[in-house]
Amino acid sequence: MHNNSESRPTQQKNLLRVLLITGTFMIIEVVGGLLTGSLALLADAGHMLTDVAALSLSAFAIWMAARPSTPDKSYGYHRAEILAAAINAAVLLMLAIWIVVEAYRRFFEPPHVAGIPMLLIGFVGLAVNLVSLKVLEDHGNETLNIRSAYLEVLSDAISSIGVILGGATIWLTGWFPIDPLLSVGISLFIVWRTWALLSQAVHVLMEGVPTRLNAREVGQAMVAVPGVKGIHDLHIWTITSGLDALSAHVVVPVGEDRNAVLGHLQQLLRDRFGIDHATLQIVEERSDRVQVE
Repeated sequence: MHNNSESRPTQQKNLLRVLLITGTFMIIEVVGGLLTGSLALLADAGHMLTDVAALSLSAFAIWMAARPSTPDKSYGYHRAEILAAAINAAVLLMLAIWIVVEAYRRFFEPPHVAGIPMLLIGFVGLAVNLVSLKVLEDHGNETLNIRSAYLEVLSDAISSIGVILGGATIWLTGWFPIDPLLSVGISLFIVWRTWALLSQAVHVLMEGVPTRLNAREVGQAMVAVPGVKGIHDLHIWTITSGLDALSAHVVVPVGEDRNAVLGHLQQLLRDRFGIDHATLQIVEERSDRVQVE
């Protein structure tokens, strides 16, 4: 996956616009939830907090990616995004647990909830999400960061629809238990997304093979390059979202044109697998045995 350096400033500008819109409405939802007594609004505000965090991380990652490396940080500051994602995921999981516990208590003793204000805030939230989606849609397929931000806002639009349904139900029927029920649904949605985020962050920190790649397939493709007799000590990992790295020992026959082999391998890794950062060590060997480890 490649970052388009020319579009990076535009991506960051649009992310900051959406971040401002989303963050402002999140505050409105918190105030609205406290004034109306709606736990569903507070739960949706927590859901929007995941959007704010994801958008912040995406904008932060774009900014950090532009910073040069230093002698003591040869990869620069790319991993800051992953660390922030892991911390953010842990906080959001605790928030979701609190909402579920509070919803359980409220289900048996449902407090009065102002249905009309809840309904109106839900409609405003949906409008805010639709505007944010429009801002991001032109860059939706450029990078993993932008794509994940787009999906965050899209899922929050679905959550806003839940708040609208809750407000309408309370307004028309006066059935207050719908509020904690919706809160649990929104919280479970937060847990599902947050657990996926935490799993990805841990996988990256453990230097696992990027989920979009198959190490065996990469190794076999490298062995198929003319002049390559074998590949061993193959390692593939993610530095940060959209930036994967690879290292390997490449076995070639004695007398083989090393530069040509390296050029073909680097082109293969770049064009077919989207790996720009590859460290390859040539090992000459007389054996005809092909090996992929």
